Amino acid sequence: MPVLHAATINLETFLPVTLTAPGLSEEEFLALCQKFPDAMLEYSCDGTVIIMPSTDPETGHRVALVNQRLMNWAELGAGMVTGPDAGFLLPNGARRSPDAAWFSKARWQQTRAKGSSRFPVFTPEFVIELRSPGDRIAPQREKMQEYMHNGAELGWLIDPAQRTVTVYRPGREAETFMNPESVAGEGPVEGFVLSMKGIFE
Repeated sequence: MPVLHAATINLETFLPVTLTAPGLSEEEFLALCQKFPDAMLEYSCDGTVIIMPSTDPETGHRVALVNQRLMNWAELGAGMVTGPDAGFLLPNGARRSPDAAWFSKARWQQTRAKGSSRFPVFTPEFVIELRSPGDRIAPQREKMQEYMHNGAELGWLIDPAQRTVTVYRPGREAETFMNPESVAGEGPVEGFVLSMKGIFE
């Protein structure tokens, strides 16, 4: 496996940490994930491994609310919903795990049918990221732009501390809403309305 010669160090005591490991294969990335079973790992397109600690209970509760509400709506249609435990290999080579995602079941099945990889190249149509207390805002914004540049049609960045929801759309400036009671979906998730009750502090 490339780099990671500091494996003798107990990195979990220093989380979050980043490591440089360009060119990781799927097998190597999954092997690295197994070394940190209690952490979340993502992989940027420039070869940076981001190892993050598990989130705090309050943030975890908010993420669960978002997924529950999205799932309740999605059950009426032909889409699939995933939470932060699901990973996606984006076209630019990054491996990301949005806090919530919706995508067409038919589109996913077509992608899966093209190959045997466990993680085929695939970007959800709709993604949500929820900022936790320890997250810096700049990387969160960059991640949202990355989703848009790699095929996502809509994205929401929720910041409970600031009580804002920033909406991302391909080719357009991000739009921030202050203290909304709810946020309405559009495009691939037209008809979905996310109540912010219990999500904002």
